[in-house]
Amino acid sequence: MKQYRILLVDDEVLLLESLEIILSLNDMQIVGKAHDGREALELLEKVSCDLALVDLNMKGMGGIELIRHLKRLYPQMKILVLTTFYDDHYITEAVANGADGYLLKDSGKEAILGAIGQIMEGRNVIDNKVMQRLAVLMSGKQEISTVAEPEGMTKRESEILSLMVQGYTNQQIAKELYISEGTVKNYISGIYDKTGIHDRAKLIVAMKG
Repeated sequence: MKQYRILLVDDEVLLLESLEIILSLNDMQIVGKAHDGREALELLEKVSCDLALVDLNMKGMGGIELIRHLKRLYPQMKILVLTTFYDDHYITEAVANGADGYLLKDSGKEAILGAIGQIMEGRNVIDNKVMQRLAVLMSGKQEISTVAEPEGMTKRESEILSLMVQGYTNQQIAKELYISEGTVKNYISGIYDKTGIHDRAKLIVAMKG
């Protein structure tokens, strides 16, 4: 795995130390550890990083405010949220403000390492529990049969988009529509192109509006 420069931001000292050990043992460079958003911003005046791993609920400047500052000051920096919270406010605010990933702290070492790799390759990573919660939130807790779609969307694309908004995974969509998972991925690529939104969570948010 390529060595990435990582900034850790969390007010739990033991977690910071554990993450530092785990990531360092996997050839990642920890450029700094901060206990809240303000300390993270001060550190970034002295060091640079590829990805900030950010908790949301911290004393002092919290994660949501930090994400806003980071995306404004360092637009190329990737942000992975690692938190215990997946309630409505935190999920929508983190995604809307530009978080590239959202994992729960109980995800495990391999999930965190995998998420960092995927995010640095330009993909977005959302924990399954968070994605399901986001889908429920965006649907207004009601069954969705159709969603507003851009001009040129085919019937099949509309069906798949509706299932995406309901929180179905690609595998579940394939099973529901009796098509292959590869075909589902091709349709989703077309949906991304037609909507101009190349991120599943952000697409769900957009369909609400």
